[in-house]
Amino acid sequence: MKIKTLRSDNGGEFVSKKFDDFLRECGVERQTSAPYTPQQNGVAERANRTIMECARSMIRAQGLDLKFWAEVVSTAVYIKNRCPTKALDSKTPQEAWTGTKPNVSHLRVFGCKTFAHIPNEKRSKL
Repeated sequence: MKIKTLRSDNGGEFVSKKFDDFLRECGVERQTSAPYTPQQNGVAERANRTIMECARSMIRAQGLDLKFWAEVVSTAVYIKNRCPTKALDSKTPQEAWTGTKPNVSHLRVFGCKTFAHIPNEKRSKL
């Protein structure tokens, strides 16, 4: 199938002369939403907002420094991809992508204490 129209916000990732030229070469019409109207940006903007709200709450709940924001966002996306959604008939995005149910037995409370496993031959007295 061929893409006929690309609709996006005026975000920097989608606004450039080079990208416009590429779309024109491919015969794709470009439409942009009105500035400062996230309600027009649909699914992607809502997903981004959900991920950032999740990340903010995780940082706040564990009292983390903001320098960990990238790891926290990555964790939020990892979890979101392993949660069922109505949009996929109660499948997880991971399951829809790979065809297998994800194993979530390794998940722990975010920010809980962990210990690295050190093989017996590399352990010291303490």
